[in-house]
Amino acid sequence: MEKKIKVAAVGDNCVDAYDQTGEAFPGGNPVNVAVYTVRLGGEASYTGVVGDDAYGKLMKDSIEKKGVDVSHLKVMPGSTAVTHVEIIDGERILGDYEEGVMADFKLSEEDIEFLGSHDLVVSGIWGMIENDLEKIKACGTRIAFDFATKYESPVIDIAIPFVDYAFFAYDGEDEEWMRNFMEEMQKKGAKTVIVTRGTKGSIAYDGTSYTEFGIIPCDVGDTMGAGDSFIAGFLYGILQGKSLQESMEQGAKNSSVTLGYSGAW
Repeated sequence: MEKKIKVAAVGDNCVDAYDQTGEAFPGGNPVNVAVYTVRLGGEASYTGVVGDDAYGKLMKDSIEKKGVDVSHLKVMPGSTAVTHVEIIDGERILGDYEEGVMADFKLSEEDIEFLGSHDLVVSGIWGMIENDLEKIKACGTRIAFDFATKYESPVIDIAIPFVDYAFFAYDGEDEEWMRNFMEEMQKKGAKTVIVTRGTKGSIAYDGTSYTEFGIIPCDVGDTMGAGDSFIAGFLYGILQGKSLQESMEQGAKNSSVTLGYSGAW
């Protein structure tokens, strides 16, 4: 029997609370990637912290229901991270963010050992684990990190030397600036730098050449989780031994599935 791909997602989680309707959706970059990895046929765990409130129970129950290993999801006294969301003229407007117990999230040595037992560890700019990446890397595990649009973040210089797959999002028009930035990040330690560009598709740089892939046309129901879907699909392709181009295509396909329905998952 073929060994299943195992991805460890670690860091931030967040409940999107729609105050007008009373709806609440669990999410957060690492959480979404874990759920999408299982959807693709792999195994995934999520390591993080929630509060002992109703949103914490919603987060834990929802992830577990999707088949994600939550053995390293801690529950602490306090409130779960929440982003308040409003719908104005059909557009989703992100309001106040309450960090809650995420502010005190720390990895234990046992957590690091657990993460190191996976094929790949994925986190992001709000995951609060950048200072632990060196220890995780020492386990021999590949690391993926989503820096989103935070090109000025001090987290970049701490994290980038230990990252195999560095993801950024860019919706600007300055192609030359973007490529120079990708090359700079690769020189600083990232093995491959991938930039997602919305409707323009994605571009990757591995230190030798650039690889590009467009989008998979689809009917867009909701853009929530589209970027995280791309990351999950791309990484799943890489772990299957696919080429950069094939992995980018798999990312785009996975993204098109998520775009077709409401909410991240």
